[in-house]
Amino acid sequence: MKLTENNFKLDKFQEKSIQAVEQGRSVLVSAPTGAGKTLIAEYLIKKCLEESRGVIYTAPIKALSNQKYRDFEHLFPGKVGIITGDVNINPHAPLLIMTTEIFRNRILENPDSLSNHHWVIFDEIHYLDDLERGTVWEESLIFLPHHMKFVGLSATIPNIKEFADWLKEIHTTPLEVIIESTRPVPLRFLFQCRGKILHHIKNVKQVGYSRKRGRVSGENKPINLINHLVNSNQLPCIYFSFSRKRCEFLAKKAMQFNFLEDGESEEILTSFDDYCLKYNLDGDERTESLRGMVARGIAYHHAGIHPMIKEILERLFTRRHIKIIFTTETFALGINMPARTVILDELRKNYGKFFRSLKVRDFYQMAGRSGRRGIDKEGFVYSRVDPRDTSFRELDTLFKSSPETVRSRFNASYATILNLYENHGDDLLDIYTLSFNSFQEKKRAGASRQLLQMKARLKILKQLGYIHENRLTEKGHFAKKIHGYELPMAELYGYGVLEELSVRQLGILALAAVFEPRANGRKKQRFREEAKSLQRITTAVVRGIHHMEKKYGLNDLCKKFFYDLSDSITSWMKEDSFNSILQELKVDEGEVIRYYRMSIQILREMLETPASEILKLKLRKAISLIDRDVIDAEEQLRKTVTY
Repeated sequence: MKLTENNFKLDKFQEKSIQAVEQGRSVLVSAPTGAGKTLIAEYLIKKCLEESRGVIYTAPIKALSNQKYRDFEHLFPGKVGIITGDVNINPHAPLLIMTTEIFRNRILENPDSLSNHHWVIFDEIHYLDDLERGTVWEESLIFLPHHMKFVGLSATIPNIKEFADWLKEIHTTPLEVIIESTRPVPLRFLFQCRGKILHHIKNVKQVGYSRKRGRVSGENKPINLINHLVNSNQLPCIYFSFSRKRCEFLAKKAMQFNFLEDGESEEILTSFDDYCLKYNLDGDERTESLRGMVARGIAYHHAGIHPMIKEILERLFTRRHIKIIFTTETFALGINMPARTVILDELRKNYGKFFRSLKVRDFYQMAGRSGRRGIDKEGFVYSRVDPRDTSFRELDTLFKSSPETVRSRFNASYATILNLYENHGDDLLDIYTLSFNSFQEKKRAGASRQLLQMKARLKILKQLGYIHENRLTEKGHFAKKIHGYELPMAELYGYGVLEELSVRQLGILALAAVFEPRANGRKKQRFREEAKSLQRITTAVVRGIHHMEKKYGLNDLCKKFFYDLSDSITSWMKEDSFNSILQELKVDEGEVIRYYRMSIQILREMLETPASEILKLKLRKAISLIDRDVIDAEEQLRKTVTY
């Protein structure tokens, strides 16, 4: 492979990374977003395929896994497979794309299946710090088969030395650490505050936070900032907002602009219509609304949109037809779609249980999408500042601080403990010493909280009969396959409830397990009898589990069941149309599709358990009734690859 990309020479960090791969070393790369880390992965993949060695590519989210599958299938046709919770294409291919959850599960449950794969690429490896799913990344690194080497790609990690020291301690393969601090396209940071475009943070202090600020007039309108971009020739632009509704609202407001010439507008509409026809999306209300925007070079993009519409918009943006896209922050995660300019609508964000100033790492993840290599001399990053929401101290801290250090989120689940117990018995607790959490805790006095949590979960598993006389029981073997929802589902299995459920009730149950209602978005509902009886049973089961978890001092209690979408999936399994179902819901179509697909994943996991053939027959029927039309992720992905 030539050491050039798009006719320009590789950066030194890329060359060093490639040299380390050639020397058979694992590689950990820390570089700013947009610096060109993906090329290292592509080089490794090409090398492995040429040497007839298997390689695995893991990503934090399914959307990114799907994108990588499409990209690599074009680069290496016929040699690529993908395995996620709802897609399984060419599973024996030499290059396998997986979500990290699937890779972790494979390591724990069937490590022999990885014997022909010698490398794994962890894209966005700093995701190990993610509060909810970071433990999956950590477990993948802890239990990585001895014959496998890895390439870890990450945005800037301030404590990369500590992270690397831990990896060197648990692995025998030599590890090369590559650090790059500069971007090939530098960023220029600007601000909009009180209606003014400002070029330095000190100007923001004067205009927005001085005692004389009452004399300064001017509304901080996004439209004025967009107009400034037009006049300054700073399009295309990615406009980040943390609210789906806000994205749609801003896109509608931007309709007063037309960023396209007549010829461009005709070309983009032809492409848009062709895609919609191919993907069976024509006539949909949202599609028609977006069509009018796209004709002007405008779009919005968020998780609530139909996945195929998102795919269309991403393609049009990549072709530079869309000049401004209003999107949530997930657009910044790994998707290789840079622009000349990035705008951050606000500098505060809801981080689950609390609302706070934007994390430095998140800020640079989004900011890094500005500046296109080989096209722009610099990227522009505009922060919209409202002094009423963000204090100057918070603003100053954001721009002067380094990204947050990566912390361990290790929190072994019941399923992980059961899988480990099968091979290690009570000695599994010793495995905790291999964790990054343990490595970081060594600097502090006392016992680790996570170790105590593991011990508590092990006691609960024994007390509830998942482990008996140092062996997994049938219920234990069932639970070890159901990642994330193991205890409630296994208790229902143990009581014989699952065996008695109808096909539709199995679908309702799986959906209730995965559904997460939005805060303050729930109203008291009346459910059909199929769901009501399930609700009574599952409420009692979860209450019993919670009682025991609290008794043993666990903080993270097992998830409750929510039946908000039960009527919708009942109608869907009766083969009603998707559009007719959406009309009865106040949930975005993309969200409904995602939850239906997640429910399919649970049903498929149950097929791998010791369940009876009668139950498995009903599970297969439930899957077939749900996994059709727009919900069939595999069919949808095949369409995007062939068109």
